[in-house]
Amino acid sequence: MSLFVSEVEGELLLTTAGKVATAVILAALLIGAAAIAARSGKKKSMGTKQLVFCAMAIALAMVTSMIKLFSFPTGGSLTLCSMLFICLIGYFYGPAAGILTGVAYGVLQFLVEPYILSPFQVLVDYPLAFGGLGLAGFFCNAKNGLVKGYIAGVLGRYVFAVISGWIFFGEYAWEGWGALPYSLAYNAVYIFAEAAITVIILLIPAVHKALDQVKTMSRE
Repeated sequence: MSLFVSEVEGELLLTTAGKVATAVILAALLIGAAAIAARSGKKKSMGTKQLVFCAMAIALAMVTSMIKLFSFPTGGSLTLCSMLFICLIGYFYGPAAGILTGVAYGVLQFLVEPYILSPFQVLVDYPLAFGGLGLAGFFCNAKNGLVKGYIAGVLGRYVFAVISGWIFFGEYAWEGWGALPYSLAYNAVYIFAEAAITVIILLIPAVHKALDQVKTMSRE
């Protein structure tokens, strides 16, 4: 169909050129996130360290996203705290670095498990939805900013998940449900269930203290 997308047995898939282009975008976003994080730190020479933290967060999010406690047949799954790791970058370095890291993670998710209906659907489901997790960065200096930021990031992802479900997957709505109410309920089940589990973990004093220590180390 194009240089980057081909149709195989009625399914849209990335071509080799599409995969290469996606990987290049991913690398550029990751480097950009590290550069922004470096400017937010005390030492501009720490760009490499921040790049490592961003890359580690994406890797951990990717691995834990594959540990699915429950999966819906039409998409969406309850994972092992995978959203937390992207939110942490926002909490460590602020919203700009967090959003860019989230976008990079979304691009990687697209590269690994692409689902293509249209360019706008891809944009909403991957870069925008996961980029929303970076909103956690707006609470990086707030009291109880870790929990507040995580909730903000989850809400950011939820908004885009609802938009996608409403516009692109309304045909799967339960009998008697409109597309929007269906999307609101459907996405709330797995996103907020994971969020509730993660918040409970974050409220454990030892966990909260350990992550604050990691934040301090990431900015030294």
